[in-house]
Amino acid sequence: MPDHRPLHEDLLDHLVRTTPLRRGEAARVVMDVLAYFDESAEDFVRRRHRELQSGGLANAAIFERIAAELPHRAVAATEFSLRQLRRIVYG
Repeated sequence: MPDHRPLHEDLLDHLVRTTPLRRGEAARVVMDVLAYFDESAEDFVRRRHRELQSGGLANAAIFERIAAELPHRAVAATEFSLRQLRRIVYG
């Protein structure tokens, strides 16, 4: 008979057993981590641009930094040129 347990139940069981997290807290952590890994490269570029721009950086520095960060993302992103990064943000 197949196991019909919801996805990630084993992970939730493990987190509850090995951390001080309660089940609801563990479920929120798992959902946050999954959302983090689900972010597309384009969404990451737009989000980081907004974050860095709000921190006062100029676009030249922002796009250089984003280009340096992309290869270190949890999910490998396409290598973008600076021009492509600008097009993602500004269309």
